[in-house]
Amino acid sequence: MNKKLIRSIIVSVLIWICGGIGYIYIKDKTAENVFSESLILKKDNNTSKEQVVPDLKEIIREAQKKVVMVELDDGSIGSGFLYNNKGDIITNAHVVNGSEIVKIRTTDAKGYEGKVIGISTETDVAVVRVDGLKDIEPLILSSNSKLEIGDEILALGSPLGYQNTVTTGIISGTDRELDVESYTYENVYQISAPIAPGNSGGPLIDRKTGKVVGINSARIEQGNIGFSIPINSVFPLVNSWSETPMKNLPVTSAIDDLAEIDENKMLETSDYLVSYFIESINFRDFVTAYSLLGSQWQSNVDYDTFRSQYLNIISISIDELKKENKENKVFVEAILTSLERNGEEQVSKTYKVNYEVAYENDQAKIIIEKKLD
Repeated sequence: MNKKLIRSIIVSVLIWICGGIGYIYIKDKTAENVFSESLILKKDNNTSKEQVVPDLKEIIREAQKKVVMVELDDGSIGSGFLYNNKGDIITNAHVVNGSEIVKIRTTDAKGYEGKVIGISTETDVAVVRVDGLKDIEPLILSSNSKLEIGDEILALGSPLGYQNTVTTGIISGTDRELDVESYTYENVYQISAPIAPGNSGGPLIDRKTGKVVGINSARIEQGNIGFSIPINSVFPLVNSWSETPMKNLPVTSAIDDLAEIDENKMLETSDYLVSYFIESINFRDFVTAYSLLGSQWQSNVDYDTFRSQYLNIISISIDELKKENKENKVFVEAILTSLERNGEEQVSKTYKVNYEVAYENDQAKIIIEKKLD
């Protein structure tokens, strides 16, 4: 009887010991699973970070400030963009072909003289140095990236003289090769964004990053196909010119891809200038807006007073623009809708405003702003 009792006690103790060990193991394992990092959550967090891209309008606005129109004495035009703090502009060789000195016009309608410091006879690329743009923040180049078919892009330039036009599209082909006049295009991007005369030399921008990935260079009329030179393929060349400018420029054959500025250039410039002025107010970029004013207007209104006039504006948009040319001046009548703060309320107002635009020291300026009844 005693033996049975002893055996029963031993079995009970063993059961309790095994149960205790099992309980501790399950408890620790459960705690480990509960408090360990979730692979699903970790993956979701990484994915969300990858999906965050800059705002499209902000990419365009910041890029436009560094994209320029290149003008030659014969009236032909092209595009270019600031790529370093030396005031160097990257453009196409065929845009500046045959010229050593060119005119550079920035997005705020200021004109500068630029000197061609490098040009290739094989690769359609050139560099223009503009001392007036020295120490200005340039566009960021994505020299190590390679886009794939389907990636979204933006093409900026001055097609047909319409400065700072933006077209959107995708990479529709890669590693394309073609010959245009004396230039050979190898391993270039084929893009769906429309390119017109005057676009040549403008930047191709990656929608996801806002960085420059190519130089818009050529187009095919059939199907409106465009081609862009990858920036990483020409960066060593343009950088060498920036470090050591060419002393003697070679003569290259021109491509019949240039456009003369329209006879109504003044009207187009005025349309653009007023639109850019309103856009600057809308983005609360009052410094840029003030820089577009003529000397007489600025002499009558200092910057702080000018800025204070627009502080209550939440947003402003253009409903209609009408232009009229009179005696070397252009009068632009604009109908504007403005959302404004009125105490704690927000009210919408419509204005009819007349802007007078004229050239001062070879720069288009807004001379007068007058609200109409």
